[in-house]
Amino acid sequence: MEWNRLKARLLEAGSVRLSGEPAEPYVSRSAAGPSAGTSGSLFFSVGGGRRVRAGIGKASPIEVVHRGGGGADLFIDGDVVSGRLEPAALHCPRQAYITVSGTCIFHCRYCPVPGLPGRRKEIEEIVRMVGNVADRSDAIAITSGVASSIEEEEAYVLDVVAALLPFGLPIGVSIYPGPQTPARLRALGVVEVKFNIEAATEALFAEMCPDLAWNAVWEALSSSVALFGRDRVYSNVIVGLGETDEDLERVMADLAATGVIPVLRPLTPAASLAGRPRPSAERLIRLCGIHERILRLAGLDPRRALTMCAACTGCDLVPGRDT
Repeated sequence: MEWNRLKARLLEAGSVRLSGEPAEPYVSRSAAGPSAGTSGSLFFSVGGGRRVRAGIGKASPIEVVHRGGGGADLFIDGDVVSGRLEPAALHCPRQAYITVSGTCIFHCRYCPVPGLPGRRKEIEEIVRMVGNVADRSDAIAITSGVASSIEEEEAYVLDVVAALLPFGLPIGVSIYPGPQTPARLRALGVVEVKFNIEAATEALFAEMCPDLAWNAVWEALSSSVALFGRDRVYSNVIVGLGETDEDLERVMADLAATGVIPVLRPLTPAASLAGRPRPSAERLIRLCGIHERILRLAGLDPRRALTMCAACTGCDLVPGRDT
């Protein structure tokens, strides 16, 4: 099975059954986003450069058999694919990817975090966490909910970033932005940012994130390109909220024209969208082709990513990495 089809099928399924030898060192757990509060996930890689992240679920039709020492076989739709389980440094392979505040005052419909007993990590705790994995990390990535206000969260994240600078690793940040967030992050030495417009249309954004402002995210993205440079500014767009392929093509083209690299993130059904289906493998492959064409015409390349999701590639089909 071709890699992009195998990965799209896994993203469609969303989970695998894990069997074989004990694999706890290869299981990662999330404190933010739609996967927060689940039983964990694993990273399966083939050939050293291609990886996919899948949740662990007993009912999945797809099975991963751990043979020991990270070696694993993937049983999928009658095929067997040999590969490896990759250990996560923190949250994903080769990165210290940390959620600062695992709680949020906002209630986006696809996100379970507001209903979970999350907490904010102390700065000293975060420094210790990074120190424990720095020898096997190529980058630091910071994300966060909003514990009390957008302004207060930004100030706290800035203090976190300042405390992590001595590690000498590239730092990427993805938080909900205020008007000065991009400039303040750049002044500290952050190399990449990801501010998420989440939905393909403003109407869908208003429906899914009723407490947040679509235009504020766009303004932050636009100002970030001049500060951080091309190939250094990203934005998640969720696939499966009710948009059409034409909606996604339009918003990807708009982002790319601004110099922003879209990250097409398949919906993980959770919170009030728990009953929604995941996007099909066929749709993900079709959209990846459109995505690749738009990035090529705009002269943007996610393969240059240093941090965060585009550097990991586990949760999305990434043009140039998976194609």
